[in-house]
Amino acid sequence: METTSKFQQKLYHYGTFPQGFSWGVSSSAYQIEGGWNADGKGPSVWDTFAQKPGSIPGNANGDVACDSYHRFEEDLYMLRALRVKSYRFSLSWSRIFPDGLRTSLNYKGVEYYNRVIDGLAANNITPMVTLYHWDLPQALQNLGGWENTDMIDIFNDFCDFCFATFGDRVKFWMTFNQPYTIAWSGYGLGQVPPNIKNPGIAPYRVAHNLIKAHAKVYHTYDDKYRKSQGGLVSITLSADWVEPKDVNVLREVVAADRALQFKLGWFAHPIFKNGDYPDAMKWQVGNKSELQDLRETRLPLFTEEEKSFIKGTADVFCVNHYTTKIVSHVTARLSPPSYEHDWDFSESEEGDSPTTAISNQRAVAWGLRRLLNWIKEEYGNPDIYITENGVATDMKTTFDDINRVFYYKTYVNEALKAHNLDGVNVKGYIAASLMDSFEWVSGYTVGFGLHHVDFTYPNRPRTPKRSDHSSTSHRDLEKPAGW
Repeated sequence: METTSKFQQKLYHYGTFPQGFSWGVSSSAYQIEGGWNADGKGPSVWDTFAQKPGSIPGNANGDVACDSYHRFEEDLYMLRALRVKSYRFSLSWSRIFPDGLRTSLNYKGVEYYNRVIDGLAANNITPMVTLYHWDLPQALQNLGGWENTDMIDIFNDFCDFCFATFGDRVKFWMTFNQPYTIAWSGYGLGQVPPNIKNPGIAPYRVAHNLIKAHAKVYHTYDDKYRKSQGGLVSITLSADWVEPKDVNVLREVVAADRALQFKLGWFAHPIFKNGDYPDAMKWQVGNKSELQDLRETRLPLFTEEEKSFIKGTADVFCVNHYTTKIVSHVTARLSPPSYEHDWDFSESEEGDSPTTAISNQRAVAWGLRRLLNWIKEEYGNPDIYITENGVATDMKTTFDDINRVFYYKTYVNEALKAHNLDGVNVKGYIAASLMDSFEWVSGYTVGFGLHHVDFTYPNRPRTPKRSDHSSTSHRDLEKPAGW
């Protein structure tokens, strides 16, 4: 693992990204749309969870959120003012199919997304569409959710409909946003819907279904739509960079690599490498399962046919990245129920000083460059889109978000170093996010937005922050200095 001095890490690199580099901002349906039951929309698992008192600080929910369902023209105005080339957003499955199945098709939902996509096209903004950003129709959760193998075909049918309906204008698709979060936070830790805490078994089973569902959707696009539509299909993975506690101790370096394999490789290895899980995962989970006197490993197996079906099912590499962790080796207890310690490592935050820490997230920009280089080496130098990168400030920060300006400036510069100095194929950078919104289990206590949203007013007024002004202060958006 190469090391760089503090001086090199802080050195600013002057240069430009190439013509055609995709600058954008992001959002997701449940975080911004509101209109939770408007015009025939069905409930999602996030509606059910957030509406239950005590689930979210201040009993916040996404019932109204930024009210983008009724105020998309205002969102479009902000996007135009930013002069972005792309906008990443997600489709609410239960707005299109209220009970998750095609038989429940809701034309009002389709009309809404047609308006969004047409509005973007009219302003030369490329839509980057996430098909599933965590808001599973509640009706499908009632059938077992992602633990049910039937979901593979059900999700494929939803995506097939979306390709047929929107694919004439949408040329960049992502199947899942952060499948690691769906599997681990949803079914392992139980922190987010469906709030199941079964870390030893359920996350592996869910991830297995998510990977197979993704591959099926990719092949559906390949077989039915690619020739006529000519778009890209990928999956959005998430990865903090992990730095070994001591780079001179082999066990610590191995622990850091294992951390990356368990978090990023869990999904990237099957899709971008060989159709199967990383060896580190197979050995670790298999070994622990044996020591727990289980007859077979808790990590499900792919057949040879499934491996060949899964391998290569992404046209580009999409990654969400926010910060860096320090990882050290630990030896976990082996007796049940310590399944959550399959990986034998512990994490702590990295950072230069407390002043860069906002809501427990530290700005460690050099970690992005290292992550991009790791992806390049591990997965054969794919085209990479940074599909989320940003930092939260508290909601009292309505304009002067100087920390966010600093964060963007340093992180974009590290992406530029990776592109210009290291030969990493970085093709796009998507800032998180367009505006303050419902931040999942944090509710409305923090905001990632380039625009402030005042949630105390019914009309949800949006105002640009300093970070918005900084990002548009340079006319040539190929130049990173303003980002």
